Amino acid sequence: MMPTDQAIRERRSVRAFLPREVPEPLLREVFGLAQCAPSNCNTQPWIVHVVSGAAGQRLRQTLVQAAIDPAQHQPDFAFDGRYPGVYKTRQHDSAMRLYEAMGIAREDRAARGQAMLRNFAMFDAPHAAFIFLPEPFGLREAADCGMYAQTLMLALTAHGLASCAQGALSFHPQHVRKALGVPAEHKLLFGLSFGYEDTAAAANQCRVPRAGLEEAVRFHR
Repeated sequence: MMPTDQAIRERRSVRAFLPREVPEPLLREVFGLAQCAPSNCNTQPWIVHVVSGAAGQRLRQTLVQAAIDPAQHQPDFAFDGRYPGVYKTRQHDSAMRLYEAMGIAREDRAARGQAMLRNFAMFDAPHAAFIFLPEPFGLREAADCGMYAQTLMLALTAHGLASCAQGALSFHPQHVRKALGVPAEHKLLFGLSFGYEDTAAAANQCRVPRAGLEEAVRFHR
């Protein structure tokens, strides 16, 4: 187990994984740790479905096929993908660094499209977690789910595992609910691919910076 500050600094989005599955006892350990996440009034509103093995492979194939058809893009929580100002700058910088690490030229639309589809293939990770928010919960409880996901990712990192939180895995909730037997009143927030990192993969050589403390935090006395 690594120190907390080390886990925070080492956690990053990993986009290529080894096929090796995480042992069941370790899966239960990290998800048990994530249950310690804080939530408003201790409501613990997250509902998590973890896919592995054949179930994960079937869902992977379904989501890749759905991603090809724009009509099947039906997220539970609408987002048009547009960011204003500095947030757009950060988004573009992140994408530029990733494509550069993968050797994909900006004008190579075909290669960029194939790279995008890998999101829906869960980056070939052996496991993925889908995080749902039950009705009638809203923004406040969605924030609780974010804290849960961060706790989970730090627990994964501390145990030598890699992860990538993915909004793309929420684009086709109708297929995820059908595949996993999830009721309609459970709304899909996002997914999280995880497993053992493929350290030789080009995508995993990408590093993105964080804004300086003074850009985000104001101290008042």
